[in-house]
Amino acid sequence: MPREIERKFLVTGDEWRVPGTGTRYRQGYLSTVPERTVRVRSIRDKAWLTIKGITVGATRAEYEYEIPADEASELLEDLCERPLIEKTRYRIDHQGLTWEVDEFEGENTGLIIAEVELDDEHQAIVLPGWVGKEVTGDRRYYNANLIAEPYSKWPLK
Repeated sequence: MPREIERKFLVTGDEWRVPGTGTRYRQGYLSTVPERTVRVRSIRDKAWLTIKGITVGATRAEYEYEIPADEASELLEDLCERPLIEKTRYRIDHQGLTWEVDEFEGENTGLIIAEVELDDEHQAIVLPGWVGKEVTGDRRYYNANLIAEPYSKWPLK
């Protein structure tokens, strides 16, 4: 079974920024129940359908399939829950790992999260200086949960 092992952190400061290097993502969810999420993601002229299982620790099942971009656009416009998740993703290499920094837009503006995918849940990592509090187990920061409770509506951030 394909697995995703990742840790998430809040981002502090701007040292991670490299102008002009981000990629815009647009994604929506067909299902956001905790036992499974079904996501449609569009990046430029490519798109994917992703099914993820429940997270245990930092691990969950993940299945991903490329789909036609025009069908993804229709799913995003007609069937996905609102609001859509819109963000710019930056990839930053640090100490042998690639960190993905997501700067959210729309109703989640102001939220910046860094994720790092690992080979093993207990893999040692060296945190970049711009990484702050770990939020791996905090469900509020799951993209699928940012639809029901967008960052802009959180009482205390």
